[in-house]
Amino acid sequence: MAHFAKIGLNSKVIEVHVVANEVLKDSNGVEHEINGIKFLTEITHWPLWKQTSYNANIRKNYAGPGYTYDEDRDAFIPPKPYNSWILNEETCRWDPPVVRPELTNEEIEDRKYYDWNEETKQWDLL
Repeated sequence: MAHFAKIGLNSKVIEVHVVANEVLKDSNGVEHEINGIKFLTEITHWPLWKQTSYNANIRKNYAGPGYTYDEDRDAFIPPKPYNSWILNEETCRWDPPVVRPELTNEEIEDRKYYDWNEETKQWDLL
Protein backbone atom coordinates (compact mmCIF):
# COMPACT_ATOMS: atom_id res chain seq x y z
CA MET A 1 0.00 0.00 0.00
CA ALA A 2 1.14 3.53 -0.76
CA HIS A 3 0.57 6.44 1.60
CA PHE A 4 -0.14 10.03 0.62
CA ALA A 5 -0.19 13.14 2.79
CA LYS A 6 -2.96 15.66 2.18
CA ILE A 7 -1.28 19.08 2.32
CA GLY A 8 -3.15 22.17 3.52
CA LEU A 9 -2.41 25.78 4.41
CA ASN A 10 1.17 26.66 5.32
CA SER A 11 2.22 23.24 3.95
CA LYS A 12 0.75 21.47 7.00
CA VAL A 13 -0.22 17.82 6.68
CA ILE A 14 -3.94 17.43 7.32
CA GLU A 15 -4.17 13.65 7.10
CA VAL A 16 -2.66 10.62 5.41
CA HIS A 17 -4.53 8.41 2.94
CA VAL A 18 -3.73 4.89 1.78
CA VAL A 19 -3.82 3.98 -1.91
CA ALA A 20 -3.46 0.51 -3.42
CA ASN A 21 -0.12 0.03 -5.19
CA GLU A 22 -1.98 -0.97 -8.35
CA VAL A 23 -3.28 2.60 -8.67
CA LEU A 24 0.28 3.89 -8.94
CA LYS A 25 1.31 1.55 -11.76
CA ASP A 26 1.56 2.57 -15.39
CA SER A 27 0.90 0.24 -18.34
CA ASN A 28 4.36 -1.30 -17.83
CA GLY A 29 3.73 -2.04 -14.16
CA VAL A 30 6.01 0.76 -12.93
CA GLU A 31 4.77 2.78 -9.95
CA HIS A 32 4.60 6.58 -10.24
CA GLU A 33 3.67 9.02 -7.51
CA ILE A 34 1.75 11.21 -9.96
CA ASN A 35 -0.74 8.39 -10.58
CA GLY A 36 -1.61 8.29 -6.88
CA ILE A 37 -1.92 12.07 -6.78
CA LYS A 38 -4.26 12.08 -9.81
CA PHE A 39 -6.37 9.32 -8.24
CA LEU A 40 -6.72 11.13 -4.90
CA THR A 41 -7.39 14.48 -6.56
CA GLU A 42 -10.19 12.94 -8.64
CA ILE A 43 -11.95 11.29 -5.71
CA THR A 44 -11.43 14.04 -3.10
CA HIS A 45 -11.23 17.19 -5.25
CA TRP A 46 -8.21 18.18 -3.11
CA PRO A 47 -5.27 19.37 -5.24
CA LEU A 48 -2.18 18.94 -3.08
CA TRP A 49 -0.80 15.50 -2.17
CA LYS A 50 2.70 14.14 -1.53
CA GLN A 51 3.66 10.50 -1.17
CA THR A 52 5.12 9.47 2.18
CA SER A 53 6.80 6.28 3.33
CA TYR A 54 6.71 4.31 6.60
CA ASN A 55 10.36 3.34 6.22
CA ALA A 56 11.43 6.89 5.26
CA ASN A 57 12.54 5.88 1.77
CA ILE A 58 11.21 9.18 0.50
CA ARG A 59 10.89 12.61 2.08
CA LYS A 60 12.94 11.79 5.21
CA ASN A 61 10.03 11.06 7.60
CA TYR A 62 6.64 9.41 7.48
CA ALA A 63 4.11 12.25 7.43
CA GLY A 64 1.44 12.67 10.05
CA PRO A 65 -1.15 15.31 10.91
CA GLY A 66 0.62 18.48 12.03
CA TYR A 67 3.82 17.72 10.14
CA THR A 68 5.03 20.28 7.61
CA TYR A 69 6.00 19.51 4.05
CA ASP A 70 9.16 21.49 3.24
CA GLU A 71 9.36 21.86 -0.52
CA ASP A 72 12.99 23.05 -0.55
CA ARG A 73 14.14 19.98 1.40
CA ASP A 74 11.47 17.74 -0.16
CA ALA A 75 10.88 16.41 3.34
CA PHE A 76 8.21 16.02 5.99
CA ILE A 77 9.19 17.70 9.25
CA PRO A 78 7.46 16.84 12.53
CA PRO A 79 6.12 19.59 14.78
CA LYS A 80 8.84 21.27 16.83
CA PRO A 81 8.59 19.85 20.36
CA TYR A 82 10.36 22.72 22.15
CA ASN A 83 11.50 26.20 21.13
CA SER A 84 15.12 25.44 21.96
CA TRP A 85 15.38 22.34 19.76
CA ILE A 86 17.27 22.58 16.47
CA LEU A 87 16.35 21.10 13.11
CA ASN A 88 18.76 18.38 12.02
CA GLU A 89 19.25 19.08 8.30
CA GLU A 90 20.20 15.48 7.58
CA THR A 91 17.23 13.78 9.25
CA CYS A 92 14.74 16.67 9.19
CA ARG A 93 13.95 15.88 12.82
CA TRP A 94 14.33 18.09 15.87
CA ASP A 95 17.37 17.59 18.10
CA PRO A 96 17.74 18.91 21.63
CA PRO A 97 20.53 21.44 22.23
CA VAL A 98 21.95 19.04 24.85
CA VAL A 99 22.37 15.33 24.16
CA ARG A 100 20.25 13.14 26.42
CA PRO A 101 22.42 11.24 28.92
CA GLU A 102 22.50 7.45 28.86
CA LEU A 103 20.69 5.64 31.64
CA THR A 104 22.70 3.37 33.89
CA ASN A 105 21.60 -0.25 34.35
CA GLU A 106 20.43 0.64 37.85
CA GLU A 107 18.34 3.55 36.53
CA ILE A 108 16.79 1.26 33.92
CA GLU A 109 15.93 -1.31 36.60
CA ASP A 110 14.39 1.47 38.70
CA ARG A 111 12.33 2.53 35.63
CA LYS A 112 13.92 5.95 35.53
CA TYR A 113 13.90 8.07 32.42
CA TYR A 114 15.03 11.47 31.22
CA ASP A 115 12.56 14.21 30.38
CA TRP A 116 13.45 17.48 28.67
CA ASN A 117 13.13 20.61 30.81
CA GLU A 118 12.64 23.56 28.49
CA GLU A 119 13.05 26.08 31.31
CA THR A 120 16.56 24.90 32.26
CA LYS A 121 17.42 23.53 28.78
CA GLN A 122 18.57 20.30 30.44
CA TRP A 123 17.44 16.69 30.84
CA ASP A 124 15.80 15.84 34.18
CA LEU A 125 16.09 12.32 35.56
CA LEU A 126 12.66 11.18 36.69
